[in-house]
Amino acid sequence: MTRVPDAWAHLPFFAEAFPGIEDALLAEDREVLPPADRVFAALEACAPADVRVVILGQDPYPTPGHAQGFAFSVAPDVTPLPRSLGNIFKELRADLGDVPPNGDLRFWADQGVLLLNDVLTVPAGEARGHRRLGWQTLVPQVLDDLSDRPRAFVLWGNDARAHAPRLAGHGHLVVQSAHPSPLSARRGFFGSRPFSTVNAWLTDQGQPAINWTTP
Repeated sequence: MTRVPDAWAHLPFFAEAFPGIEDALLAEDREVLPPADRVFAALEACAPADVRVVILGQDPYPTPGHAQGFAFSVAPDVTPLPRSLGNIFKELRADLGDVPPNGDLRFWADQGVLLLNDVLTVPAGEARGHRRLGWQTLVPQVLDDLSDRPRAFVLWGNDARAHAPRLAGHGHLVVQSAHPSPLSARRGFFGSRPFSTVNAWLTDQGQPAINWTTP
């Protein structure tokens, strides 16, 4: 059984949609990524009151050993980096002049960056293979819950950008671009400078900037 994160358990998703999703996952004959105890890792790491920035992606990495429950992040010993994360690091270096020492982005979560995917599981080797399980009802509820005060939202890719209208009218910073995958990064992700944009906004809000580069 996948443990529901206590700080988010009030969302209707966990009573209404997740039981059916969990049944489907238990019936899956393929390896499911990330492991069951990591599916909600991003939500467990960031209670609603602690979230300052949301980075919204698509679905977990389909390569065994890569997905660890935080969008785009991998374990520190993973080399080479997944290509999407490699492109994120290219943009980060172009934007801020440095990158983390490895692909483990959990230190972002420690600063209130919620690294959430639109779909939280994937069958090994089949990107977007769980798009129809019902995960997409979770993110709208998370976004609504986080609209109690202005926050920064970074939406990468069409699935994430589809949520932009929901974020209008709350004083949020909403940064949108193409997904950092090799198929789309050159269609607007490179050059988008999301990291400095978020930090400038946070500073204007009287909050500390995110340390994007040094764990």
